[in-house]
Amino acid sequence: MGIKDKISNETENLKGKTEEAAGKMTDNERLEAEGKMDQASAKAKKAGEKAKDTMSDARDAAKDAIRR
Repeated sequence: MGIKDKISNETENLKGKTEEAAGKMTDNERLEAEGKMDQASAKAKKAGEKAKDTMSDARDAAKDAIRR
């Protein structure tokens, strides 16, 4: 995962946490739900990026094994 993706995902996660907290403090269920959705989205993106990294590492390892 690139640093740009990590920063973007963490920013979205923090935004979600802030929205969720603000929604709880103001009894705004919509804002609270939006915050939870942002956090879930960031988590899913992070998992997708991690899976891509894992596949890339496996591909590189297979190429190295073939070269030997």
